[in-house]
Amino acid sequence: MRIEELIRAEVMDMVGYTPIEPLDILSKQTKVSTDNIVKLDGNENLYGCSPKVNVALGKYPYFNIYPDPEQRVLRLALEKYTGFNSQQIVCGSGSDDLIDLILRLFINPGDKVINCPPTFGMYPFSTRICGGEVINISRDRDFNLDIRGIIKAMDDRTKVIFLASPNNPTGNCVSIEEITELLDTEKIVVVDEAYVDFSNNSMAGMIFKYNNMIVLRTFSKWAGLAGLRIGYGLFPTEIVRYLMKIKQPYNANVAAQTAVLASLEDIEYLRNNITKIIIERERLFSKLKEIQWLNTYPSSANFILCSVQKDANIVVNGSSELNKGPLARQVWYQMRMKGVFIRYFDTPGLENFIRITVGRPEDTDRVVKALTEVVKNV
Repeated sequence: MRIEELIRAEVMDMVGYTPIEPLDILSKQTKVSTDNIVKLDGNENLYGCSPKVNVALGKYPYFNIYPDPEQRVLRLALEKYTGFNSQQIVCGSGSDDLIDLILRLFINPGDKVINCPPTFGMYPFSTRICGGEVINISRDRDFNLDIRGIIKAMDDRTKVIFLASPNNPTGNCVSIEEITELLDTEKIVVVDEAYVDFSNNSMAGMIFKYNNMIVLRTFSKWAGLAGLRIGYGLFPTEIVRYLMKIKQPYNANVAAQTAVLASLEDIEYLRNNITKIIIERERLFSKLKEIQWLNTYPSSANFILCSVQKDANIVVNGSSELNKGPLARQVWYQMRMKGVFIRYFDTPGLENFIRITVGRPEDTDRVVKALTEVVKNV
């Protein structure tokens, strides 16, 4: 038999999500030791997690027991942290898990989900897995939303609108006026606030006014827990009971829950790291602005987006196929050979773009030095 004949057609035809590789794999690929790698491609927090997390995980005695499927202790701790009632909170294995849950709750095959590229690739990825139709309403040249275009594209089959604020990979925020106008359409509006801790521009309070508003958060960025995969959503209470019904029973593992509880006991330490990242973001931005062949965009997140100008004269070292094609990919390749990993894009709206995570001061120095070495004087 041919297994392909049994697989859903939309899965057969869809393009997979391109994930970021871990340190050990990057080291093997480039022959650069992990100690000498500067990893600025995944928007991870290079200051790491709270030291209290390591202590709590070392002391936890019940890794052999399933976690609480109701996430009761965790949700109560998040109630204290967020100011939202625990009955408005659902936790998951990162924001990705919650994106999938929301779509499984609302999307029937053929229903439409509005996506605003360039943005986070998991929105269209999860939509297609759930059998939904992705309606792309592109941002303008400055990456602002096309609100008129979004509203015009809606019909009876439109169910969900995804908006990241700050947006990944562009770093800009959505305004409260834009969110309000979309909420008034009575579609489900999901505001992904994965990077909100670097901007202090949260829209979460609007949930108390609108029952079609959802806000997603994660501990991956500000708390340095990307490897443990833990996030949460803030919801109207009438949505929560359905999400708790359809989620996988143990979708937030005990290690991740323990790490969150320890993180919430060390807020001052973590907020100090956030302040360091914001300060370093401004320094990195000013350094990148000095590089003539880059066009650098302001950011409210922990990364900075740049376009590579056509007059960039790349220094070619090596004959790999990866070192050919768009200028942004050539820059990405030459940087990785120096042990500095960034993200490059060559998709509609992001032709010849690179994205650089904000790290520590020494990481800024390494990335700027590498950038000045991979391009000849222009």
